[in-house]
Amino acid sequence: MRLRVQLVHWSRRAVVLTDTPDPKCPLCDGDGGISRDYGDPETGEYAGTDWEPCTCWDGTRRWVLLPVPRWFRRTSTHYSDEPPF
Repeated sequence: MRLRVQLVHWSRRAVVLTDTPDPKCPLCDGDGGISRDYGDPETGEYAGTDWEPCTCWDGTRRWVLLPVPRWFRRTSTHYSDEPPF
């Protein structure tokens, strides 16, 4: 299991700990899944891509570490070029 910290925007913002794909996985090469292109059976033209998750990663495995309060938002988009000291 390879963990990382991530900020998510579900119904409420939170800091979560998530699983990541194995970078040395021989099946998916660290992408977390395998994409397969498919075509239309009548014309043989490209019709889309299916994505199948790899066994080295579980994208639903997440643990909430810290819910971010609603009042803790950036309200101003003005950035100062003054030094902080």
